[in-house]
Amino acid sequence: MTGWDLFLAALAAFLLTHMIPARPAVRGWLIGTLGRTGYFAAYSLVSLTVLGWLIIAAANAPYVEVIPPLILFRWLPVLIMPVVCWLAIAGLSIQNPFSFGGLGHRPFDPENPGILRTTRQPILVALLLWAVAHLLANGSLSHVILFGLFAGFAGMGMVLIDRRNVRVMGPEWHRLSRNTARLSLRAPLPWPRPWVWLTAIATYAVVFHLHEAVIGLSPLP
Repeated sequence: MTGWDLFLAALAAFLLTHMIPARPAVRGWLIGTLGRTGYFAAYSLVSLTVLGWLIIAAANAPYVEVIPPLILFRWLPVLIMPVVCWLAIAGLSIQNPFSFGGLGHRPFDPENPGILRTTRQPILVALLLWAVAHLLANGSLSHVILFGLFAGFAGMGMVLIDRRNVRVMGPEWHRLSRNTARLSLRAPLPWPRPWVWLTAIATYAVVFHLHEAVIGLSPLP
């Protein structure tokens, strides 16, 4: 297979591993079989594995420049990834009736929505920030396709998930979401617990340390 063939195969695998579990019947069966914690753990592991393959395939595709390699753009992932890690860990750590999440044991409290006061979709916002930062830092055609699709997926996902929830939840949507936002600059209420911050810092450190070994490119400009 050529570089482009491997890239397209990895892209197809990534899309399928996200589209199929997203179907309500499939997701319900998986949660019933694996348990809620087991489902999210398995889903995260598979997603990260396929994502790693896709990123490596994009790096090995033929180089076609689309965005000039400006030094400012090369610094963006280094500066933005701590926020990305924090958003992702904070989103996974709570029960989120509006989107992804569910590892938290406390039921959702609409009076104290936590990170959902900032965004109902913390994981999708993390994906959007990650994608935009890496798109600008890696301006080849394969990376523009890769990260552009991720950014589009995240942006459209935030809108489509809200629309689906309004339709499915009915009046309950207004009661539960009244102190939340699709995306805002409001601070979380309450702020995530200290272990979320520590886990985010540790995750960033691991990603930064392994980036060159796994991806083949230093995260530093």
